[in-house]
Amino acid sequence: MMLRIALSALAAACALAAPLPAHADDPASAPGPAPDADGVSLRWDPRPTGVTARLRGLSPVSRDVAWASGSEGAVLRTADGGRTWERVSPPGTETLQFRDVQAFDARRAVVLSIGEGGDSRVYRTDDAGHTWSETYRNDEPKAFYDCMAFFDERHGLAMSDPVDGRFRILATEDGGRSWRVLPSSGMPEALPGEAGFAASGQCLVTAGGRDAWLASGGAERSRVFHSADRGRTWTVADTPIPAGDPARGVFALAFRDRRQGLAVGGDYRPGQPSPAAAAVSGDGGATWRPAATPPPAYRSGVTWLPHLPFAAIAVGPSGSDVTLTGGRTWRTFDTGSFDTVSCTPDLSCWAAGENGRVARLTLVRS
Repeated sequence: MMLRIALSALAAACALAAPLPAHADDPASAPGPAPDADGVSLRWDPRPTGVTARLRGLSPVSRDVAWASGSEGAVLRTADGGRTWERVSPPGTETLQFRDVQAFDARRAVVLSIGEGGDSRVYRTDDAGHTWSETYRNDEPKAFYDCMAFFDERHGLAMSDPVDGRFRILATEDGGRSWRVLPSSGMPEALPGEAGFAASGQCLVTAGGRDAWLASGGAERSRVFHSADRGRTWTVADTPIPAGDPARGVFALAFRDRRQGLAVGGDYRPGQPSPAAAAVSGDGGATWRPAATPPPAYRSGVTWLPHLPFAAIAVGPSGSDVTLTGGRTWRTFDTGSFDTVSCTPDLSCWAAGENGRVARLTLVRS
């Protein structure tokens, strides 16, 4: 009954238009397991981009406007719901990996490239990608930037793997036009081997005007750090998601508000088990408890569904899962490969991943 009511509410809230034709040879369009209650099921409908880059950065603005970014210096933009895409990459960046993108509307966006030293950069556009300004280039050889997140159109953060034993945080107060490194004195010490994962642009997230969280792995414990003052000071808590190996830990976070949070991850190596790939927090990340029924494998991205208090979606290379219980139990609905997922206030949910794959969520009634 709960599933039927939730899916009915989702259908009413989405008011989704007729989906684009599915491509039979695209794994993203492969049907999930059985239909849900009353013959209703979730499905990803492909929005072909025409590129082969792996798209780990995703920032939808609405059901019409979305930006994506990834390998091969790819930055993509659509203004018609994914029917057509324009490649709008900054010039001369073909060798960079843009693992995160933050779009404010159809014209304004900020992208982050990852890598050691000067490969970690930030660019901003105010004219839909026709021109770009490089607003930050890392000059610290030990730094490796993974993710960024914004509180609003002006204030944002970017995070680097630890430098001299502590995670490094960049801050902007002008929408990404300029950045400064915050003092490290308010950051707890990192564990040996601890780092972030630049897998989905969701290892650093925000909620409200001041709260931020960053996720880690690779050390003996997987952890989540929390700041209530826009990155100046942080606390840290252990999670039940397995770590103890450079390939394991928390890969993505999502907070609905200051208290209700989700963490997903596992072991990203193909074929390796991830028996506890999700965790839940109800106190702003101070404590975490394992999902009673987690996703069956490693997941790299997660997002809450707007207007449905207990609904969220997680994605990874082996499938997509939905929860209608606030993250306590998950159910697989698709077996296609995606790296990241995000929803907009008008309840348009998008996913992106390997081989230029982008899709939008729809409901199907049999």
